[in-house]
Amino acid sequence: MGGSTREGSRCCTRWTPYGPPRLAAVFNMSGSEIIVLLLLALIVLGPERLPDAVRSFGRVYGQVRRMGDGFRTEMRSALEEPVRELRETADLARRAVMEAPEPDDEPDDEPEPGPVTGADPVGEVPPPAPSEPPPSRES
Repeated sequence: MGGSTREGSRCCTRWTPYGPPRLAAVFNMSGSEIIVLLLLALIVLGPERLPDAVRSFGRVYGQVRRMGDGFRTEMRSALEEPVRELRETADLARRAVMEAPEPDDEPDDEPEPGPVTGADPVGEVPPPAPSEPPPSRES
């Protein structure tokens, strides 16, 4: 994908606050550090083995990138359906909240709820149920 620049997306350059694009950091290293490492590799490996080493490093780096891209693709495809379902659920909930009537929007033509028949009003004690007369005391 490359870094974002003023002229578009480029592989190895980026705009700095001070002017034109410079070599982008690779592995969190600046361009001068990469040059120093290449010179060190030239000294250690020699001019005969350096091209082969750079080529094999490029192959390994390409394989690692392809594996990372494959992993990213697999994760996206595995999570695509659950994420879509979550978004649909969130949209339904959002629509339900947006369409819910507010308390002031209720129609006034509904009858006021009155006392329910057969129920005791709050705070009143019901009369005692008829029972047998108390036994008389005969002594």
